[in-house]
Amino acid sequence: MDRRDKSPRRVRLNTMQIVALGFFGVIFLGGFILWLPFCNQQPIAFIDALFTSVTSVCVTGLVTVVPAEQFTLAGQIVVMILIQIGGLGVIACTVLFFLLLGKKISMKSRVLIQEAYGLDTLSGLVKFIIRIIRGTFIVEGIGAVLFSIKFVPEFGLVKGIWYGVFHSISGFCNAGIDIIGSTSFMQYVDSPLVSLTTMFLIVMGGLGFPVWHDIFVTAKKGAGESGAKRRIFTRLGLQSKIVLIMTAVLILGGTLGYFLLEFNNPETMADLSVPEKVLASAFQSVTTRTAGFASVSQSGLTESSRLLGCILMFIGGSPAGTAGGIKTTTFALVALTVISVLRGHKDTECFGRKLAMESIRSALTITVITFTFWLTAVAAMSIFDPQAEFLNLMYEASSAIGTVGLSADLTPHLTRASHVVLMILMYVGRIGPMTMALVFAGKSHKSDQFRELPEKKVMLG
Repeated sequence: MDRRDKSPRRVRLNTMQIVALGFFGVIFLGGFILWLPFCNQQPIAFIDALFTSVTSVCVTGLVTVVPAEQFTLAGQIVVMILIQIGGLGVIACTVLFFLLLGKKISMKSRVLIQEAYGLDTLSGLVKFIIRIIRGTFIVEGIGAVLFSIKFVPEFGLVKGIWYGVFHSISGFCNAGIDIIGSTSFMQYVDSPLVSLTTMFLIVMGGLGFPVWHDIFVTAKKGAGESGAKRRIFTRLGLQSKIVLIMTAVLILGGTLGYFLLEFNNPETMADLSVPEKVLASAFQSVTTRTAGFASVSQSGLTESSRLLGCILMFIGGSPAGTAGGIKTTTFALVALTVISVLRGHKDTECFGRKLAMESIRSALTITVITFTFWLTAVAAMSIFDPQAEFLNLMYEASSAIGTVGLSADLTPHLTRASHVVLMILMYVGRIGPMTMALVFAGKSHKSDQFRELPEKKVMLG
């Protein structure tokens, strides 16, 4: 018998499985380190350390302990590193590690990068990753400087700079974890510097790295041309146009919604001036798009505002960035498909282009899978914590699946079973519900991709 027949078969992992296992490995290692005594000012249960690691790597922000009170400086540094890894992604961090060691990126790794970021070509992938990392550090550096302007006079030079660096990374990575105290950024609700800097970081991280790349390349090609700046948007790719428009619509719509719903609410914005109310409303609108910092009490929000928050958190940010949710492009494709059906159009169109049926099917699948995870989690948590208000359970679940981190002051008071549910939601939300489904999906046969069956219609509605 041939020796090769006796050798064990090698397990081949697809891209989805590598990403999922990579995040899981970092989470478990981070949880173990955060559990060690040198990271804590007081003893911590392993599940709380693991929960903190999950919320850091999955850049969510829900916590069962107060990071500022629980973790030592070493523990806070570990949390910051986990946030940075989670924000950049396991693949980008691995590529950075290889580049620092001077190793070449193999063809297999290049294919992995291409599939992970949904790129169309294998050329220029290493440059793409380098631009992501360079751009990330530049934006985080700007945020750290701006935060330090506020924090240094308040906390001193060293502590103020440290707070600036930590919160800049947490903001850009859309984590929303803070080390100031238990009230997040509520004490800075009237500070334009802190609020605008945080919103800038959140939006930049939530746009997605491919959009950065598209804007950079388009602007570079148009440099020197007369009127090129005015034509940058028209030259962008379809995905970038959808992302930018949806981001603007959701931020402005959310700002208007919170402004009207919270205007006279004594627990949130009633005591603020009109400009401060606008600033707080804009901050709340941006932070629900997967960041998690809070400038007003989330438990004090009206029921209508919490419901609006659930919707915004479910949609989330944009693909291949630091944000979660079903993504702006997914929501846009579903909405455009509905509009095309109502108008009697055969195809789903956007900016004079026919959208691929494969993209539409993926968008519908992602929406349904995400909603199923969310609904199942809410049902489970309502069983484990029957005393909790149902809308608050919806809020926490939406925050977890959307990797947002906003909490109606409920997460620390939930049972351990609900904590496990939230950890699962955060993990699924970070790697993507579609990715999670494909991890366990069987291999498709090539013959299934080309076969055509007789077409039949069924009754709907």
